[in-house]
Amino acid sequence: MNTAKILRDFIQSGKILVAPGVFDGLSALLAKQAGFPVLYASGGAIARAAGYPDIGLLTMTEVCSTIAHIVTVTGLPVIADADTGFGNALNVRRTVQAFERIGVAGLHLEDQTFPKRCGHLDDKSLISTDEMCHKIRAARASVHHPEFMIIARTDAIAVEGFDNAIARAKAYQKAGADMIFVEAPETVLQIEKIAAEIPGPKLINMFHGGKTPVIPVSKLQSLGYSVVIIPSDLQRAAIKAMQKTLVIIHEQGNTDTISDQLTSFKEREKIVGTERYFEMDK
Repeated sequence: MNTAKILRDFIQSGKILVAPGVFDGLSALLAKQAGFPVLYASGGAIARAAGYPDIGLLTMTEVCSTIAHIVTVTGLPVIADADTGFGNALNVRRTVQAFERIGVAGLHLEDQTFPKRCGHLDDKSLISTDEMCHKIRAARASVHHPEFMIIARTDAIAVEGFDNAIARAKAYQKAGADMIFVEAPETVLQIEKIAAEIPGPKLINMFHGGKTPVIPVSKLQSLGYSVVIIPSDLQRAAIKAMQKTLVIIHEQGNTDTISDQLTSFKEREKIVGTERYFEMDK
């Protein structure tokens, strides 16, 4: 079945989806094996996995190359971060076509200027509402399968204030967005007001250390949110584990003292399905 159709069916079921942010094939496999039915390909985590900050430095081709691994090795519906669409409306058309071709189930586009910044960094700037609506219409017109989800993200709270963020979100719905993503609400009241004032499916970003307070998934579902993305926590956990291991290697020359904290050689091969590939080659 088309993964975009699967994603839409999940959303229409009324049960909230929690999608962890993955950034390569291995993190995606681990998320699948942990039981998550939908994944979020985090643009910020993909950028940082390449060693760059999340300020629009990677090209669309580089991002697609990583997301293609995520889609291929898991077969799960993937919601992908498409940043600004990597340019104007013409770039958006090509981005949507490329993301759909590699098997993504849906993507979100944001109303920042290009190059963008992480939604929880300061000093962001926005394009006009009219230009963003034009980009959303271009995205919708570029979709091959009608189930493919176009998610519109606005970063307006930090730039123009909460009321303008709501106004932009409503305009983006009218332009054809299937789901709304109001980035970086700063209080629980704002989270509640977004849910109350914007009809239809809504996505929210939850992670520790950002501008948005972390509240329980059960509360988010009761408010009417459809999808919760956790974009950075998996990568941040991996960074901390790698830093700890590197300290031990640097000090001791090996990892004997923390070997019980490492995934075994056999466990690693099981995760990536080495034996299954050998069977396929017979």
